[in-house]
Amino acid sequence: MKNLIVASTSTVYGGGYLDYLSETLSELYKNTKEVIFIPYARPGGMTHDAYTEKASEAFKKIGKELRGLHTFTNPQQALREATGVFTGGGNTFVLVTALHQLQLMQPLREVIFNGIPYLGTSAGSNICGVTMQTTNDMPIVYPPSFKTLGVLPFNINPHFLDPDPSSNHMGETRETRIKEFHTQNTIPVIGLREGSWLEVNGDTITLRGTLNARIYKQGKDPYELDTNSIVSF
Repeated sequence: MKNLIVASTSTVYGGGYLDYLSETLSELYKNTKEVIFIPYARPGGMTHDAYTEKASEAFKKIGKELRGLHTFTNPQQALREATGVFTGGGNTFVLVTALHQLQLMQPLREVIFNGIPYLGTSAGSNICGVTMQTTNDMPIVYPPSFKTLGVLPFNINPHFLDPDPSSNHMGETRETRIKEFHTQNTIPVIGLREGSWLEVNGDTITLRGTLNARIYKQGKDPYELDTNSIVSF
C-alpha cells in the first residue's frame, strides 16, 4: 500500500528546512531508523554531499538518520533494501536524467508501490506524477525520457502561483502554461501552493496544508480543491 507525502516545497516563508512538515514526517517515518536520501536534483548546483548534509539536519530533529543514495556502490540494491526514502527538490531535469542513467526509476517505483514511506519535495514530487512535463525548471540537461514514476495518476505543478493583478509582469502565468500543456496532453495536473502537500495512503490521496490546490483537466475549466479534501478524478 502506497505511503507518500508529496509536498510542494521543502521550506515555507519564515521557517527552516522541512520544519512545517516535522510532525507529518515523524508519523510517516515512525517505523524507520534510516532514510535513504536521493540528492540528484542538486538545487543551485550544490554537491550531493552538501545537499545530504543540509537535509540530514532536518531529519536529526525527528530522530532519524539520513544517508545519501550516492554513497552506495549499488544504489539499486540500496533502494530495494531501504526502509524509507526522501527525494529532495532542485532541478527536475537533472534529477530525472540521473534516475534514468543510473537505472533507478523502476526500483524506486517498485518500492513505493510496495509501501515504503516516501517523501518528495518539489522535484521529488514532480517525479511522482506520470511525467515531469509540468515542472517549472529550466531544461539544463536532456533526460532520456520525460516519463517518471507514475505512482500518482496525474502530474504535479509545485510552487504554484496565482496571477498577481497588481504586477506588471507580461510573461505567462502558471495557469497559462498548464493550459498550454493540455493542448498536447490529457494528463490532469494539480497546482500545489506553497505549504501544501498530498498525503497518499494506498489509493486514497488527500490534500493537506493551509491552502487549496488548483485542479486542471484537458478541456475543462480549472477549479479549486479545498484542503483536507480527497483528490479524485
